[in-house]
Amino acid sequence: MELSHSEENYLKAIYSLSAMSDTGDAATNEIADRVQTKPPSVVDMLKKLATKKLVTYEKYKRVQLTSQGKKVAIQVVRKHRLWETFLFEKLQFNWDEVHEVAEQLEHIHSEKLIERLDQFLGHPVYDPHGDPIPSANGEIKTAKRYKLSEIEAGTTCQVVGVNDSSSDFLMYLQQLSVGIGTKIKVLERIAFDHSLMVSFKKGHQTVVSKKFADNVLVT
Repeated sequence: MELSHSEENYLKAIYSLSAMSDTGDAATNEIADRVQTKPPSVVDMLKKLATKKLVTYEKYKRVQLTSQGKKVAIQVVRKHRLWETFLFEKLQFNWDEVHEVAEQLEHIHSEKLIERLDQFLGHPVYDPHGDPIPSANGEIKTAKRYKLSEIEAGTTCQVVGVNDSSSDFLMYLQQLSVGIGTKIKVLERIAFDHSLMVSFKKGHQTVVSKKFADNVLVT
C-alpha cells in the first residue's frame, strides 16, 4: 500500500501516543498536538486512514491502529531510528540534529536499502536517544527503564535514553557532557522542589531540576 508522507506521520504519531496510553489508543486533540495541526484536519485524515483500514475511528471516540496500521507505523519508526543511528555514528551529526533529518529519510520506501543500512550498522538494538529499534519483522526489544527522578539517593545509574528529544534539551545534555552510557550518582533528593543533587563525574556535583530528571531515562 502506497502512503503519503503525511499519512505515515499520522500513523507514527498515533503509534507513539498509543504506546504511552494505558488503553492503547489516542485522542484527536493529542494527535493534533503531536503533528502540529488543528483537530478538524486530524479528523479528515483519520477518516481517510479508516477507509484504508489502518485505524479504527468513530466520531468523539479515541483512535486505535488496526493490526495493519500498527505494522506500517512500526516500520516507519524502524527506518527513522536506523537513520538516526547512521547519522550519529557514521556522519557525526550531533545528538540534537539527527531527529529532523531522519524525519525526512524515514519516508524512503526501499526495503532493500533499509535492510542494507541495518546490516551496515551491525543490527543496532537502540538508537542514539536510547529508543529501541524494531527488527525487520516488527519485534521490539525493551528493557526496564526508570526516570532519573525515581532514583533513590545514594544510587548510581546509567543513562539509556531520554523522554524529551527536543534540540533544546539535547543541547543542554551536551553542555553537561551527558549522553547514552553516562553514569550518574544521585547524591541527594531535595524535598523543597524535588530537584536532585547529582554527580556526573568524580568530584563534580550539580543540582538538576525535576523537569530534567523526569526526562532522563536510566537503568
